Amino acid sequence: MFIKKLRLLPFQFMFIVGMCLSGASFAQDKEVDKIKAAAAVINDFSEMQENIPSQLLAISKGIIIVPKMINAGLVVGGKHGRGIAMVKKDNGEWSDPVFVSITGGSFGAQIGVQAVDLVLVFKSSKTLTEIGKGSFTLGGDLSVAAGPMGRSSSASTDYKLEAEVYSYSRSKGLFAGITLNGAALSVDTKANSTFYSDFTNANNVFENSKISNGAIDELRDKLDALN
Repeated sequence: MFIKKLRLLPFQFMFIVGMCLSGASFAQDKEVDKIKAAAAVINDFSEMQENIPSQLLAISKGIIIVPKMINAGLVVGGKHGRGIAMVKKDNGEWSDPVFVSITGGSFGAQIGVQAVDLVLVFKSSKTLTEIGKGSFTLGGDLSVAAGPMGRSSSASTDYKLEAEVYSYSRSKGLFAGITLNGAALSVDTKANSTFYSDFTNANNVFENSKISNGAIDELRDKLDALN
């Protein structure tokens, strides 16, 4: 009986290892799905008549994409979503993605639950490269404004306004207004550690971009096509 149990141990060990590897693979698949969802958001934005102006995208240095952020409220509102951040490098290429989360609340006459696709366009990459040092509060640490719309029209908008971040959101096929003041942006350490086996901090991912796979390459292509 003892010998029989010993014979079973290798099989039990392999079963446990297999379960662990399967769990890790499933967790990483979730992050890949998030990248694919971000690419779908950018693609949907590009097909809309009212789009992010190409002039703004040309001078942008960073972007955050949050697919299906939950915006809920019953007098006291709340927001929560997980997405990705990327910075534009000196050669014009987009970096590898860093997984981030956005959480915040608001007060006012509001009711209901709404899922919106959120895109934040950053005029400077410094904010995102330093995000690993702690969370940033939109409207507090960072000035945020509703982004101008129109594929190529810039006559009505001065892109040298003081806002550091321009926000765009889409709900049910339409651009939607959304208040982001007070919302906090932070690095999703768990998601990044799952996706990057050697993850240390956000800035390291941005500076040493080396990932090339179907999901990330597609997202880069969608961002390039949006210009």
